[in-house]
Amino acid sequence: MAISAAAALWFLPFVLPICLYVAFTDMKQMRITNQAVVLLGVFFLILGLIALPFESYLWRLMNLIIVLAVGIVLNAVGAMGAGDAKFAAAASPYIALGDLRLLMALFMATLLAAAATHRAVKYTPLRRLAPDWQSWQESKKFPMGLALGTTLALYLILGVFYGK
Repeated sequence: MAISAAAALWFLPFVLPICLYVAFTDMKQMRITNQAVVLLGVFFLILGLIALPFESYLWRLMNLIIVLAVGIVLNAVGAMGAGDAKFAAAASPYIALGDLRLLMALFMATLLAAAATHRAVKYTPLRRLAPDWQSWQESKKFPMGLALGTTLALYLILGVFYGK
């Protein structure tokens, strides 16, 4: 992996709770809160200065701008929710560019697993554990925060163990 184990270890304790919160709120309310996105960005601004070389830090901030611009366009054409676009942008600086192929594969696997699990639980008695979740009522929309948050968390966990 291109991410250093040290950087992943710096990021993980701060990012993991946000990822879990994003997955939870997106399933419960079908929204990713601005507070979670801002907090994710603020943690990178602070921790990135500690965990990364300064030049790498600046390039990763450019990732945020690029992903946000693409996310705005995708949201405008209805291909992506606004919260999903903002979360993807705030999460992008945590990803080393050399790990992009790995991240895409991890995201696809996580998305398939999240969709299958969410849809399966929706039609089982397990749904009674959280009967008021809005995501159960949706027929066409899917809580992408479940897949996005899980992907970022798994990426950083893998980075801790397999990072350079």
